[in-house]
Amino acid sequence: MGGTSEFEHVRSEPDPIQRGRRATELITLYQQRAAELARLRKEAIEEAHRKGLNYTEIAELLGITKGRISQIKSGAPPAERAFFGVGPVAVGIPRREVGEGGTADVFDASDRAARSLVEKVLARLSLASSRFEIEPDAAEVPPGDTVVICAPGSAPVAQQLMTEDDTLKLEKVDGEWYLVEKATGRRYTSPATADPADRADIGFLGRREEDGRVIVHIAGMTSMGSHGVAHWLDSNVSGLYEPSVRSASAVVESDVEAGTSVVDSRVVAGPFVTRE
Repeated sequence: MGGTSEFEHVRSEPDPIQRGRRATELITLYQQRAAELARLRKEAIEEAHRKGLNYTEIAELLGITKGRISQIKSGAPPAERAFFGVGPVAVGIPRREVGEGGTADVFDASDRAARSLVEKVLARLSLASSRFEIEPDAAEVPPGDTVVICAPGSAPVAQQLMTEDDTLKLEKVDGEWYLVEKATGRRYTSPATADPADRADIGFLGRREEDGRVIVHIAGMTSMGSHGVAHWLDSNVSGLYEPSVRSASAVVESDVEAGTSVVDSRVVAGPFVTRE
């Protein structure tokens, strides 16, 4: 359904609640498209400048003032916004099995912390976000741009995303889980596996463009590993994004303090990228 027909459909909706709900959804959608168009315009201006045009010439060709060019350069969202797609972006964490008596927290604290960090990054990049729950039997990624924070052991959808990654896979060797480079066979596991006193973990970061949308997958050896990936992404998304990259993945190691706080994070393998 095109934008005009969507607009007319809202105007003609007889149910006021449905009309209000759909109007709210479209406002968010149009705001996200406007932000993306601002980013694309800034990108086009910078590309034209790299190709030899000065900003006065660009302004004349675009029919705007040179001062407006300066405003666009300083005010538009940064290029790395496109790492997560156009938006809105749905961010999901797994629902854990409820313990005996139904009193257990169904969402892991580290998963919630990872989601909050991702939402912080999205807000900084002018991307609206929503939340969804990944049920233990979930097999599909929701439509639209999505961040899936989920280990393969928590839901089939995470297993499938890991299987489809071009460069990394999850493998169990002698009872231990490893992230493995498909090309070389090199293995990575949580430092705590060898030394329980070592307060470090590893996680997987994957990003792909698929059917006109972006899927980002975060998965830790434990939920703390997922928090570590989000910690690294918060500081490094600008260097990770490249317009020509269609898929990327990396292994991220993180240091944990007091059992819950990630204090440092770094890439130990990758990023491995596939370009156009």
